[in-house]
Amino acid sequence: MSDARRATVYFEPDIHRALKLKAAATDRSISDMVNFAVRQSLAEDAEDLAAFHERAAEPDLDFEDFVRALKRRGKI
Repeated sequence: MSDARRATVYFEPDIHRALKLKAAATDRSISDMVNFAVRQSLAEDAEDLAAFHERAAEPDLDFEDFVRALKRRGKI
């Protein structure tokens, strides 16, 4: 982690306690766990953005029209 950058993060007391307990139980540092969680969150955002991009050309559906079509077909 030689390229690591320092940042100050303030946690709610209960979250900080949970992090400390999990760090001790898993033999990991709080920094490692926070970095992992942030990476996971950013990866999910990237997946969401990719999905939006892939579906950008799909036609918009009007919700009320969609519900009426479901009713006509006896689905609801």
